[in-house]
Amino acid sequence: MKQIFKYLKPYRVNMLIGFSIKFTGTIVELAIPWILSYMIDEIIPLKQVSLILIWGGIMLLCAICAVTFNILANRMASKVARDTTERVRNDLFSKMICLSDRQVDAFTLPSLISRATTDTYNIHQMVGMMQRLGIRAPIMLIGGIIITLTLDPLLTLVMISVMPIIFITIMYISKVGIPMYSIVQKKVDDFVRVVREDVTGIRVIKALSKEEHEKERFNARNDATVIQEKKSGMVMAILNPVMNLCLNVGTVFVILAGAYRVNSGAIKPGAIIAFLTYVTLILNSLLFISRVFTNYSKASASAKRITEILNEKEELPIRNIPIINTDYAIEFRNVSFSYNHKEENVSNITFGVKKGETLGIIGATGSGKSTLIKLLMRFYDVDQGSIYINGQDIRSINMKKLREKFGVVFQNDFISTDTIYENIRFGRTLENSAIRSAADYAKATEFIEGKAEGFNTKVAVRGADLSGGQKQRMLIARAIAAHPEILILDDSSSALDYKTDAVLRKNLTEHFKDTTTIMIAQRISSIFNADQICVLEDGYVVGYGTHEELIESCDVYKEIHKSQMGE
Repeated sequence: MKQIFKYLKPYRVNMLIGFSIKFTGTIVELAIPWILSYMIDEIIPLKQVSLILIWGGIMLLCAICAVTFNILANRMASKVARDTTERVRNDLFSKMICLSDRQVDAFTLPSLISRATTDTYNIHQMVGMMQRLGIRAPIMLIGGIIITLTLDPLLTLVMISVMPIIFITIMYISKVGIPMYSIVQKKVDDFVRVVREDVTGIRVIKALSKEEHEKERFNARNDATVIQEKKSGMVMAILNPVMNLCLNVGTVFVILAGAYRVNSGAIKPGAIIAFLTYVTLILNSLLFISRVFTNYSKASASAKRITEILNEKEELPIRNIPIINTDYAIEFRNVSFSYNHKEENVSNITFGVKKGETLGIIGATGSGKSTLIKLLMRFYDVDQGSIYINGQDIRSINMKKLREKFGVVFQNDFISTDTIYENIRFGRTLENSAIRSAADYAKATEFIEGKAEGFNTKVAVRGADLSGGQKQRMLIARAIAAHPEILILDDSSSALDYKTDAVLRKNLTEHFKDTTTIMIAQRISSIFNADQICVLEDGYVVGYGTHEELIESCDVYKEIHKSQMGE
C-alpha cells in the first residue's frame, strides 16, 4: 500500500486544503448540538424573541457553513482520487505493454484486465473515502467525546463502555478481510478468463452447438466466484449489525442514565438532548471508521496485485554484445527455445537471409513457425544461441528501434474499431497517399473503394463486417505502408484466392526490393518462388533451400508438395 500512497505526493497541497476545509466543516457541525442545548437551557427560558432569533440564525449559519465546507472538501477529495487513479492506471498500462510475452503468460490476460479495471477502481474508492471520512470520522469521534465530557463525564463513561467491542470487531474484519478479498480477486480473474474466451469464440461455440457445455463451464467459474464472495461477505456482514447493536445499546444506556441524571438535577434537559445528539454522532463516526477499514481491506488486496505488475522486473534488458561481420540481414545461429523451460519448441535453428531476399517458412501446425517470428521480434529471449539483424545481436538493440524495423501481419491480427485509414495508419505519421499506395500493393483498394465511404469507412468490432480475405489485405497494407526494413507475413494469405495471392506476391517483389521478407505459409503456392524455403518439423529444420532443391532433397517438403499439388 505504501507504493500506492506515493502517488498522492503531487496532491499534498490539495489534500491539505481539503483536510483543512473538512476539519473546519466538522468542527462547525459539532458546534450545532451545543448551540441547541444552550438555546433550550439558557435562551428560551428568557422568552426574548430577539435573542432566540439571533441564536437561531447562528445555528442556521453553522448548518449552512458545515454543508458548504463538506461539499467543497468532497469535491477536492474526488479530484485527488480521480487524478491519482488516472496516474496509477497510466503507469500500470505502460508497464503491461512492456511485459514480455512470457510475463503476460504468467499473469494471464484476464488477470491483467482485472487489475487495470476492478483493482484500480478499488484504489479510487479507497483514496476518496480516506479523504472524505478518514478526517471527518476521527474528528467527530474525538471532538464529540471532548464535548460530552464537558456536558456530563459520567454519561460519557457510559457511552465509551461499548467502544471496545466496536474496536475489536473492526480489527478482526481488517485482519481477516484482506486475505479473503485477495482470493476473491483471483476467482474473478478466472471468471473473466472464461467470459473472454467464450465471447471471443462465440461463433465457433454456436457452430458446434456447444452452448450447453460452455454454460456449464461458465456456471462452474461463476459459482466458485460467488462462493468465495459469500465467505468474504459473511465476514463483512458481521460489521454493520455489530456496529448498529453497539450504537443502539449505547444509546439505551445513555437514555436510562440520562433520565436518572435529569431527575436528580445533575444535568439540564437541553444538555441531555445535546448529549444524545453527540452520542449518535460519535457512534456514527465509529461506523464510518469501520467502513473505511472495510474499503481499505479491498484496496489493500488490490494494491498488492497492482504493485506486483509495477514491480515486475524487466525480463528483456538491453545487453552489450559486440557486432559481428555477416553477409546476412537476418541470421539465426544455433537457436533453441522452450516456452515452459522443459520441452524445447525449437531446437538448434540455424539459417541466414540476405537483404532483399524472401524466406518462406513451411511446416505442420506446432512445428515452430510462429515461434521463430516471436524470437526474431524479441517477444521472448532465446534460451540458447543468438539472432542477428545486420550483424547486431537483437538483445543489444533498443526495443523500440528493433520493433520499428518490422512490418508484420500475425494470425488473427488486431483490428481497431476505427476507419480503414486509421487501421492502416495505426498511429504512425503517414500521408493518405502512402496509405492508398500500400492498399494498392496489397490488392485492398478495390474492396475499400467499393464501400460507401471508402477509406473513411469505420470498421466494426474485430472487423466483423469484413471477410477473411479483406481483413488480410488491409493488414498487409498496414504492414507495408511504412516500407519496413523487414516484412513478416505469418500465414497472412490463407484467406486469399490464388490469383490475388499471386498478384500480391508480385507487387511485394517489384515494389519492396530492399525489404527482407519472411513468409510463413501453410500452402506451397504462397512460397515456392521465395529465394529460400525453410522446412520445419517438430521444432527442427529438416530442409533448407530453393523449391527445386527441396523437391529433390527433403522428404517432408516433397510430401507437402504432393498432398497440395497432387504431383
